[in-house]
Amino acid sequence: MRTFDVQGIEIRASRAAVFDFVRDPHNLPNWARAFQQANDTRASLKTPTGAVDIDLHTFWHKDAGTIDWELGFPDGSIGVAQSRVTETARGTCIYSFVLHAPPVPLERLEGALDAQRIALREELAELKRLLEGQ
Repeated sequence: MRTFDVQGIEIRASRAAVFDFVRDPHNLPNWARAFQQANDTRASLKTPTGAVDIDLHTFWHKDAGTIDWELGFPDGSIGVAQSRVTETARGTCIYSFVLHAPPVPLERLEGALDAQRIALREELAELKRLLEGQ
């Protein structure tokens, strides 16, 4: 059983523009549909059972192009996600995202990851649309 998924998308924007937009947690609700609101330390997520307030920590390294998140849930479980912005020789960027299975019981894991995989594909398309100004 897979416990992660890696996806990426090419974006016609500068590395700096993509990096600066993605690393700012205030922008998460604009492209990551589970986020109702987010700031430097907290976020509110939409879930099938209602809104959940979480601790949110964003770790980034501009030179490496990495942006990682740690999500602390009310039950004490921790979710993580990692991403990277890389430049191409074509004047575009590749934004890649490592999606980890959510911290749910094993019997729900596969369905939860499958649903998140589909959502991530749509979220990356929205991020591309926003950053390319379409």
